[in-house]
Amino acid sequence: MQARILDGDKLVTTTRLVDIRAALAAKQRIWIDLERESPEANELLKDVLKLHPLTIEDVWGPRSQPKIDDFDEYLYVIIHGIGARKKDKLELVEIDIVIGDNWLVSHDRDGLISDDVGTELDHSPRLIQKGIPWLAHALLDRAVDRYLPVIDQLDREIEQLEVDVLSKAGTPKGKKVLARILAFKRTLQDLRRMSIHQREILLRLSRGDFGEIPAEAIPFYRDVYDHFLRIGDITEGYRDLVTSALDAYLSVQSNRMNEVMKTLTLISTIMLPLTFIAGVYGMNFDNMPELHWWWGYPFALALMTSVGIGILMYFRYKGWIGDSEAAKERKRRADTGAD
Repeated sequence: MQARILDGDKLVTTTRLVDIRAALAAKQRIWIDLERESPEANELLKDVLKLHPLTIEDVWGPRSQPKIDDFDEYLYVIIHGIGARKKDKLELVEIDIVIGDNWLVSHDRDGLISDDVGTELDHSPRLIQKGIPWLAHALLDRAVDRYLPVIDQLDREIEQLEVDVLSKAGTPKGKKVLARILAFKRTLQDLRRMSIHQREILLRLSRGDFGEIPAEAIPFYRDVYDHFLRIGDITEGYRDLVTSALDAYLSVQSNRMNEVMKTLTLISTIMLPLTFIAGVYGMNFDNMPELHWWWGYPFALALMTSVGIGILMYFRYKGWIGDSEAAKERKRRADTGAD
């Protein structure tokens, strides 16, 4: 537990509960950043700040969704930032903010947001001098800003994913691409589910629904809401792109399967008459003149070769293999509607 107290124009940092009690009793502006649950921290929240037991429970316990509670003496906000991104999973980090008249309590388990704001305050106490609502705005603004690098990274990865879909779908490497597509869908779904609730919270803060946020601070909260709204719109666009990538994957895979089936069908079609000819001359009936003809064997081979070449030429003429000039001309006339 660490507290930063505004003493005149100076910022005093302390971890002693007695100093925090004295600052609260003197109505000094103070920011208390909680680290881990301890008897001293619980005493501060329960006996000194008079927080509701449910608020204390939510501060220490993990919560899957953002929320906002308006009590008589304080405003309690839970938002989520983005921590480290591991492989294809986003790690959402809960940040608890309790806003009072002259005090603010925050609980950032990993210090991702509070460390940045604390460093800024250590260089200049301007934020806390402006007031507690501006300090709370700084925490919210840093949490939203952490989404932007991740969104940019997702953009690059989705572009690469679209390239991999076209080059690897329907190949042995396609399974990994499909796994990445499904992982992206889960990641964006989690991000969307969380952003719906968080967007509503930021909207209520930007509208001035709470007395803890003065009118002069509302434009700053509205700016945070606009940034997060833009992030939500980008996320929705990414969900559409990933869905399109999945459709493209299935389409490319189907097309490549059709090409394989087409090749096998052409081979089978060529071999079918050759097999028929070989079957006819393999029956060994007595009244078959070719069986005793000296040129019978070369004739059978030549007949099968001619039939095979004829079928290949017919396929090429129709444009089923290769791309003959006649097939090109027929296609051009069909496209232009010429007679």
